[in-house]
Amino acid sequence: MDIQTIVKNDQSEVIRHRRFLHQIPEVALTEEKTAAYVADCLRKMPLDVRTGIAGHGVMGFLDTGRPGANLLIRADMDALPIAEETGLPFASTHEGVMHACGHDAHMAMVLGTAKILCNLSDELSGTIRLIFQPAEEGPGGALPMIEAGVMNDPQVDYAIGCHVWPDIPEGTVGVRDGVLMAAMDQFDLTIIGRGGHGAMPHQCIDALEIGCQVVGALQRIASRQMNPLTPTVVTVGSFHAGTAFNVIPETARMSGTTRTFDREIWDSWPQRLEKIIGGICNAMEAQYEFSFDQGFPPVINDVFMTDVVRRCAQATVGENQVLEPDPSMGGEDMAYYLERSKGCFFCLGTGHADGASIHNARFDFNEDILATGVEVFCRSAIDLLG
Repeated sequence: MDIQTIVKNDQSEVIRHRRFLHQIPEVALTEEKTAAYVADCLRKMPLDVRTGIAGHGVMGFLDTGRPGANLLIRADMDALPIAEETGLPFASTHEGVMHACGHDAHMAMVLGTAKILCNLSDELSGTIRLIFQPAEEGPGGALPMIEAGVMNDPQVDYAIGCHVWPDIPEGTVGVRDGVLMAAMDQFDLTIIGRGGHGAMPHQCIDALEIGCQVVGALQRIASRQMNPLTPTVVTVGSFHAGTAFNVIPETARMSGTTRTFDREIWDSWPQRLEKIIGGICNAMEAQYEFSFDQGFPPVINDVFMTDVVRRCAQATVGENQVLEPDPSMGGEDMAYYLERSKGCFFCLGTGHADGASIHNARFDFNEDILATGVEVFCRSAIDLLG
């Protein structure tokens, strides 16, 4: 029986997994019910199952008993604090929480992949790790799971993951070598001036006005300090100052994010931002408190593994349905697995004219794509370990 037929025969089960998981979304670091369901499914297979990894992480380990490469297949588990508006009969039963980023799909596909690869294990060599990771939406679960040893004993050679992707058409698969997603960070700033009467600005140090200068200067980093051919983003997403119309505020607080594909720029952000902030505050005789939280590194796909996944995707959906997606300024902690092994993070197209984007209360997708993801995972595993 060919792999496509095997996947089609299991498609209804994968859909059932997705629908059950969609009903029990849990935000980062609280994925208790989700982890219990995943672990229960894996224990029905000939796998060594570990739970409680870096919190609620789960791993199913398949050892074929034959020497070969070591493959990791990853899904993320956490949901978002969004009140669902899809109207689906299997909508979230957890008020104010929703799988609006497709992690229910990711888990369902890896569960389906696990079952098929277990059934085909006599035809494979090496080992396979099925990773179900918490907290991708923040603060990040990949690095804690890696630090807990999920890539060791034996060391992982190859890693694969995927993300549902509304930016490319439904039914397509997006595969790109090199940089796919950006490094992402968060910064927080408090400007401390001297408050006073709105009619007497000369007696004050206006934290709000200084904050406006800072926002403008930070925006000019991308337009005046960076090579136009090197994409960068600096966004101030939160700015709070003042309580009354006739009071000059003493403090202004803001937070924002930086994005880049370039590792050198990524490493330079804290010093680059603070130089501008400090210069403006010093000139205006204000104090400031600045913190920078370096987030996930860029997602960089290995050329060899991307070729494997592209070839397997073409065998699944046809050559014309495999696209090269544009890089995204979004971030993903799949990056940590790819830093430590040859890996590929690919995109599963869900886009259509009336579709909502990810992180939207109305996000949904055609469940036929689940079989596509399972088949690409299985074909890739067979290509590497068969």
